[in-house]
Amino acid sequence: MKKELKYIGKSIPRHDVKEKATGKIQFVGDMRLDGMLYAKLLLSNVAHGNIVKIDTSKAKKLPGVVEIFTYKDVPKNYYNSHKWYKGIEVPKDELLLSDKARYFGDRIAAVVAKDMYTVEKAISLIDVEYEQLPAITSIEEALKEDSIKIHDRENIIFRKEIKSGDSHKVFENASYVFEDKISTPKQHHAAIEPHVCLAAADSFGDITIWTPCQVVFQVQLITSEALDMPLHKIRVIKAPMGGSFGGKGLPILEPICGFLAKKTGRPVRLITDRTQAIIGTRSRNATKAVVKTAVDKDGLILARDIDVKVDGGAYYTNGSAVAMAMAKKAFRLYKIKNQRFNVTSVYTNTIVGGACRGYGSPQIHAISEINMNNAARGLNMDPVEIRLRNLVEPYDRDPIGGPDLGNARAIDCVKKGAEKFRWKEKWNRPKSTGRFVKGVGMACATHGNGYHGAYPDFTTMTLRMTDDDRVILKSAIHDLGCGTVTSIKQIVAEALDIHPDKVIAPEGDTFMSPYDSAGTQASRVTYVCGGCAKKISEMAREKFISNSSNILNCSKTNVIMENGYVWNKENENEKVSYGQMIVKMQNILEDDINVTYTYKSPANPGVYGANFAEVEVDTLTGLVKVIDLLAAHDIGKAINKSFVEGQIQGGVQMSIGYALSEEILIDDKGKVKSLNFSKYHVINAPDMPNVRIELIEKEDEYGPYGAKSIGEICAVAAAPAIINAINNALNINITSLPATPEKILEAISEKRS
Repeated sequence: MKKELKYIGKSIPRHDVKEKATGKIQFVGDMRLDGMLYAKLLLSNVAHGNIVKIDTSKAKKLPGVVEIFTYKDVPKNYYNSHKWYKGIEVPKDELLLSDKARYFGDRIAAVVAKDMYTVEKAISLIDVEYEQLPAITSIEEALKEDSIKIHDRENIIFRKEIKSGDSHKVFENASYVFEDKISTPKQHHAAIEPHVCLAAADSFGDITIWTPCQVVFQVQLITSEALDMPLHKIRVIKAPMGGSFGGKGLPILEPICGFLAKKTGRPVRLITDRTQAIIGTRSRNATKAVVKTAVDKDGLILARDIDVKVDGGAYYTNGSAVAMAMAKKAFRLYKIKNQRFNVTSVYTNTIVGGACRGYGSPQIHAISEINMNNAARGLNMDPVEIRLRNLVEPYDRDPIGGPDLGNARAIDCVKKGAEKFRWKEKWNRPKSTGRFVKGVGMACATHGNGYHGAYPDFTTMTLRMTDDDRVILKSAIHDLGCGTVTSIKQIVAEALDIHPDKVIAPEGDTFMSPYDSAGTQASRVTYVCGGCAKKISEMAREKFISNSSNILNCSKTNVIMENGYVWNKENENEKVSYGQMIVKMQNILEDDINVTYTYKSPANPGVYGANFAEVEVDTLTGLVKVIDLLAAHDIGKAINKSFVEGQIQGGVQMSIGYALSEEILIDDKGKVKSLNFSKYHVINAPDMPNVRIELIEKEDEYGPYGAKSIGEICAVAAAPAIINAINNALNINITSLPATPEKILEAISEKRS
């Protein structure tokens, strides 16, 4: 019989909820150090151009200006901000400050002054003269043989074809083939907290950086490469974070901030405003794809070809990694024997691509799921039925040799979601007419649990039980605002039978934390770091019981650990607290409970989701209102149910924006038009439907207490579900995200004509 869980699955409040609710928590923007200076970057206002002259003379004369730096003043050490561990080979094409403008938002100069007002004024006084060059603003332009080169290499960043079976042969004989051209936009992360960093250098030249980052060891590595400094002379401390969604996954400000602190000899805080966060950091990669699917008359997929072009932006960063992430996911949702995936990533003179929540999943599932619905429509089939005939099943193998899919519950998500959404009833109702029409749509998605099978994925932790009844877990975890620290504390508390409030789990610090290979990215924290936390807690428990049995003079099987107390089950009256027993161990056995363990991720199962959407479209204005949305997710086991539900609510909100309104608009000269939230339209609370959530809790054999990831997959399936619902409502075929009112009205007009 399974032991009832005390803390796993419970909605325990976040560890820092009081500090946040009362405003006492210190974000980097709140931090002050003695003698601190303020800094901001001057970003390029042209998309492509050689720098002819930078005149900083007027700005330097401004009282309060400490120093102004340009490309002439910084080290010429090229780096790639995507690199997160030594040994991974990636092209290096970034500098602290650019010697040439390669996109609207490139880093041109850094101003350091005594206050932010002076910084802003000084930036306005810098005069930059450019020799403007033709700007490549589209994938098509980048692929032209005679197009201008953005770097000293061709504009193609990466190209790869992956195949299983022989799709070409199947297409030659297929009776039913459905082809679509689908495009997805650049998306801004829109975290509440813009990018910010604080750095200080000591008299020995060592640098300490406080940053709301996702991987402290990556920040340390990139800063080391950019400044040509040994790793041990750079300390990175993860600060409280006001959201990331991948936007703070690559070190952008930290290397230059460290440089400024070292050069001035004083602490420097470097901050972006919203416009700079949009144009000068990273964005979700835009894509253009052609997808072709062959099916039989019953809807069974016989073959599929997907050709994707990825807009990498002006620098390499993760241009190959995100392309491969899309490629691998294409083979892990449906059972397709014959499939070809071809991907090409290119440089453009646009905002640099980078990690964004879902990391390739929103793009590839928009591509596959819109096409899947069109196949169902072409066969006059229910979209749910065509998916149920093709979805992967538990413990299926990856057809291209990736990690096994594990306890994949995609079918459960669809069945349970369809039932709770009342899909059959809504799908079969008569089509609405008039100005306001309704439609329903659904989509599926898959994601992973870390890097196992692709990159090194391991973490080291140290756990100590103290004499004051506390457990200290030293690790390199990073809480991005979603409750990571509390979830890890729940895992430790469950294994040791101690209240989570008595578990202390500080976040990443390169001087104090054991090494972690990848930080908070790739949906790995619960699965990998949580796995380590569970294992090391079990090791500590085993040693604690062994030592206690010696002190209590009983067998190990007689030792009871419960609610922070330990005793011999034959003598409960001599119950002592964990801390009291630790004191006995120290004095009698000259021993302690201090365990260190390195955990290698043992697997990388798929996580699955199915989203169901109902929309109402105003045919006069083209405006779309999502009136109902249900998200069913295969998560293994929820460590903290309220956190899981919160993640899904937020992910759906981001995905609705991806479907309907969010797009970084760039004109044909490369100028960004979406400079703030009046021009970049996120979905706000009043726009949100009531998001209903169904959790499929079928435990994974390797995840801690059966848990799998949720933080990224929850931002994937809503977008294609909404697009499919719009197409269902209007009997049109929108395949370009976002489905703005203009696109919808154009599609309605084309249909009428």
